[in-house]
Amino acid sequence: MAHSYICVYIHYVFSTKNRQKFITPELEKRLWAYMGGIARENKMKALAIGGVEDHAHVLLSLPSTLSIAKAIQLIKGGSSTWVSKTFSEFKDFEWQEGYGAFSVSISHIEQTIAYISNQKEHHKKRTFREEYLALLKKHGIQYDERYVWG
Repeated sequence: MAHSYICVYIHYVFSTKNRQKFITPELEKRLWAYMGGIARENKMKALAIGGVEDHAHVLLSLPSTLSIAKAIQLIKGGSSTWVSKTFSEFKDFEWQEGYGAFSVSISHIEQTIAYISNQKEHHKKRTFREEYLALLKKHGIQYDERYVWG
């Protein structure tokens, strides 16, 4: 074949370091937009970005040139540096080291976008811990809970 054609959608989930409640309503609007800009600059397509005060969800379409790990390194690294340097009240802002990355079928894109968009309502009923463990289980990822939270 002369060209490469790929369709890779990844739903990333990651927390602020120590799950600190850094992401205020004022910050989140600018932070989600900034993360979308990082995606665009690196030839990714951000289909949805959202979350609550202590964690983020990002649904990306990845180009053939970026690995799953490199894509999230760019998003997390760039956004945490920007937050800590741009906002004096968030000079200690960091994302946790790890993340969850879950493949999403094209047939579930709209459902995943809705899920990410509805995070505030979702977390009135379920904690981040419950949500994250449910995602790991849903995707058949084996884990030892002693090592999930760091």
